[in-house]
Amino acid sequence: MKAILVDDEQIALIGLKRAIEGSVSGIEVIAAYSNPAEVVTGVLAHRPDVVFLDIHMPRINGLHLGRQIQAVVPGTEIVFVTGYDKYAVRAFELYALDYIMKPVQSVRLHQTIMRVMEKRNVKAARKARDANSPLICCFHQIQFKLPGMDAQVVKWRTNKAQELFAYLLHHRDRTVNRSVLLELLWPDLEEAKAAQQLYTTIYHIRQALKTFKLDMISILSGDLEAGYRLEIREVRVDAEEWESNMKQLSVLDASTVDAYEHALGLYKGDYLGIYEYIWAEHERERLRLLWFYHMRKLGEFYEQHGFPEKAIQTNLRIQQMLPDEEDSYFSLMKLYDAIGDKIGVEEQYLLLTTRMERDLETPVRADIANWYTSWKSDSM
Repeated sequence: MKAILVDDEQIALIGLKRAIEGSVSGIEVIAAYSNPAEVVTGVLAHRPDVVFLDIHMPRINGLHLGRQIQAVVPGTEIVFVTGYDKYAVRAFELYALDYIMKPVQSVRLHQTIMRVMEKRNVKAARKARDANSPLICCFHQIQFKLPGMDAQVVKWRTNKAQELFAYLLHHRDRTVNRSVLLELLWPDLEEAKAAQQLYTTIYHIRQALKTFKLDMISILSGDLEAGYRLEIREVRVDAEEWESNMKQLSVLDASTVDAYEHALGLYKGDYLGIYEYIWAEHERERLRLLWFYHMRKLGEFYEQHGFPEKAIQTNLRIQQMLPDEEDSYFSLMKLYDAIGDKIGVEEQYLLLTTRMERDLETPVRADIANWYTSWKSDSM
């Protein structure tokens, strides 16, 4: 397992490297950076399994750098190293695997490394699954796709059954405490009635899964720790596979552009987007930003290499998925101008002003308005 360390203090880097290498076998520190500006390039070059990242650095916030790392090399695990406990909640919102308090304790570090290895093994096992095994689709809405069949929308008995399944799938292979589920789905009911609703809803989910031969829920018994866990076993999840495919892509160039286009085309909509569950928003935003980052890179590649039509199609797709993203309109205006399509420029500016000023009650960005005014004057 490959690790990269990031800390602006050289002494801290040396100490953390020694601690990691002395904690457990099977992990190799392949690079260490005291200059945060070098990290993204290093991550792209080395493709580590995990990055141990200091949060408090003078030139860049570690949380921001963590977002950049996950954007350029999806699936990279982030472990924050911090002396400030207040960062813990924000770290996990970023989907960091773990965080370690300074000064680093050997027992705590060992636990973290074991978590990284365990998650890596789970990913490897899932990757080895037969491509013809059943697939759960999470982009846009939940669908089940059985081998040799088209994806099918599940007919849940109730909206609660749908959300409960989605929540357990979101936390798959982890036990979710019963009290968490009761508070999430039936916050206004007294505990006994809520518990009965939970048992009934679990039954309805099982019946729905049996229809597709996907009986995957395991019930754990116990007192305070009683809960439910969704074990997907041989079943695949499209969002998980998509992120894995994105991680395997190398640098974008003429030899890889088709692979990029194919992988990005597998993003069919926001993660559980049709349902707008608040608890899924962090994952929804993370995957959306990952897709957006690479789509912009793809559009820039086509533009720089003389493929304006492909650049236009790429930006139109961004606009369809993210209608509030001003840069897609601006990019399209300039692309249409480059190919002499005046109607296209006018249409994009009209769409943008309508979207921003009427729907969002926000003025169009000054640089875009100035560009359009200049263009209008030159084209008359």
